[in-house]
Amino acid sequence: MLPYSGRDLNLSDKKIIHSICFMCTVRCPIVVMVENNDVRLIEGNPHVSGIEGSICARGAAGVGLLNDQERLKKPLIRTGPRGSGKWKEATWEEALDYIAQKINEIKGRYGARSIALAERAHLNSHISKTFVRALGSPNYFTHDSCCKGSLNTAFRSLTGYTDARVGVDLGRTKHVIFYGRNIFESLELKQVKQLVKAMENGAKVTYIDPRVTITATRADKYLMIRPGTDLALNYALMHVILKEKLYDREYVRRWVLGLERLRDFVEPCTPEWAEKETGIPAYEIVNLAREASEASPAVIFHYGYRSSNYTNEIYFRRSIIMLNALLGSIETPGGIFFKKGLKDAGKKPLRKLTDQELPEVKEVRCDGVGTPEFPLPDSSHGVVQMLPEAILAEDPYPVKALIVWRFDPLLSIPDYEKNMRALEKLDLLVSIDIQFSETAWYSDVILPESIYLERGDSIQEAAGLKPALFIRKPAVTPRYDTRPGWEIMKLLAERLGIGRYFPYNSLEELWNYQLEGTGISLNDFAEKGFVEVIDRPIYWDRKDGIKLNTPSGKIEFVSSLLENNGFPSFPDYEPVSPPPPGHFRLMVGRMAVHTHVSTQNNRYLSELVPENVLWINRQEAERLGIKEGQMVEVKSHRGRGLIRAYVTDLIHPEAVFMLHGFGRNVPLQSRCFNKGASDTMLQENISDLVGGSPALQHVFVTVKPVQ
Repeated sequence: MLPYSGRDLNLSDKKIIHSICFMCTVRCPIVVMVENNDVRLIEGNPHVSGIEGSICARGAAGVGLLNDQERLKKPLIRTGPRGSGKWKEATWEEALDYIAQKINEIKGRYGARSIALAERAHLNSHISKTFVRALGSPNYFTHDSCCKGSLNTAFRSLTGYTDARVGVDLGRTKHVIFYGRNIFESLELKQVKQLVKAMENGAKVTYIDPRVTITATRADKYLMIRPGTDLALNYALMHVILKEKLYDREYVRRWVLGLERLRDFVEPCTPEWAEKETGIPAYEIVNLAREASEASPAVIFHYGYRSSNYTNEIYFRRSIIMLNALLGSIETPGGIFFKKGLKDAGKKPLRKLTDQELPEVKEVRCDGVGTPEFPLPDSSHGVVQMLPEAILAEDPYPVKALIVWRFDPLLSIPDYEKNMRALEKLDLLVSIDIQFSETAWYSDVILPESIYLERGDSIQEAAGLKPALFIRKPAVTPRYDTRPGWEIMKLLAERLGIGRYFPYNSLEELWNYQLEGTGISLNDFAEKGFVEVIDRPIYWDRKDGIKLNTPSGKIEFVSSLLENNGFPSFPDYEPVSPPPPGHFRLMVGRMAVHTHVSTQNNRYLSELVPENVLWINRQEAERLGIKEGQMVEVKSHRGRGLIRAYVTDLIHPEAVFMLHGFGRNVPLQSRCFNKGASDTMLQENISDLVGGSPALQHVFVTVKPVQ
């Protein structure tokens, strides 16, 4: 095995370790208080502006992972049928040799293209990308398409940059409009603190959602909208802004391409038309357009995070970004900004393993991304919900081996039963994880990763107005026979004859590889756990210096990316029909206490929220004879689930709602086993074929009480 500095730390005394949280995707900077090789407390890094010692419930509950007896502790090789729970413990050598042998057999029979890797994006993603590319496969996936794939495509179609290059200046905004972005529950701590500060300084908040969330209760105005009709609302807002000349004419003249085509398109989209579609009164639409204009350019129409609700998702997200452009709020304080990296601050960027000269891969992707049939989604992430379809159809070729790293396709991709059939067709399924995910339970081999408190990872380059570098250091030594992911990838690569692409033998060597040429050393992280590379925010000149990455150098309302690939810039609006009689539209979402499918078995967080419930409108519940707290059956044409009813006036009568991530079937995850219902059991795998995200809310369900 490789030397791993985390295993050699002398942690017998009290220490404070600077690190990075990984209880959710945000990766807040933290400090870990350690005594006698045990974690006593986790807090936010007090040196980081906007964090200043704060931590959320999930971050604080990270300590619950450390001594959890239900963690994965040793490598496991399956000995019985998939899902039987029959395993044998293995050494790392045995497990890695077994995987390498199987991969070589599959590669020899079907070619390297038959091997895929799917993961939840993380600090070591450049390592896993290198692994897949060095094998000769095009099939690398992240979970991003299931979250924000269409938002990624929307931003590229308008600005030439992905959504990852864009941020919001909530701390200085005067008015922010959220479309279901439940920011006080889908918690990103730094942004929430910035928003609270802005609200204390007089900023307005408008919240639009079929459901009254915590964010709705904090807003100055809440608008209950019919599910799926947000695009109609935005077309009407554009109509008012253009008709009343509320837009920033100088900004639009300099930076926008296609204003007149947009003006002609939205001319018939009056507030009265939108009222019939959305249920929002026309006068509210007019007032919102005027109030947003009054606050401009320090106004934010928030483009959201998860953009995987409906089949027109890319056009809805485009409409939000276009509203910001009309009011001149892109690249301005209090509005939206482009994140700047080390290069923008005059520094050399961190090295990545993907910067090496790697084997050229000419094979098409199994999900079809990059082909004429599916040209626009981001190939650096792929469209992971297409992976089960490709496995089942063996089109364009067979996919026979899948490695999943901290990702659970069964509970993350719509249509659980179809996903299960796809996994059954694989000759090899490997899970790298810290706990038994649903997919790990059906895997052939499980490789246990050390938790984030026990390992270091690649250095993070955090782009923003003031780019900085952050580092995750091991706070304690591993409790069990686990390994960090960067080591697992290298050890497996060596067995597959591609070890030369992983030029490190320790964590420090990996860090120094990344820092080479930057003028920054590991010692620079010692005092605060991060390195600021510039002391002032970087804004591009709004008059003549915004560095847009489109062919025109403008924000392309009329999009060359879309139209050159046969898609319209402004599609006709398709009215949203109400649910069939006796049905409801199923809505799904997140909350501040749990992360995706990762935390439901955490011993602290499971006490706070042990199961999900089904929100149902009170009048509809009374009609169906459903009482508060009663067990109900939720059924779609794909599957069913049992869940307790939460009867409320705070949801649109056309919809029901449940939290994502529950309904687990792994007995060894005892705290969340068989609690609540899984949304993926009910959803159909339908996608926005332009933007790339799944339409998670394109499903209707029936609800009935369980007698």
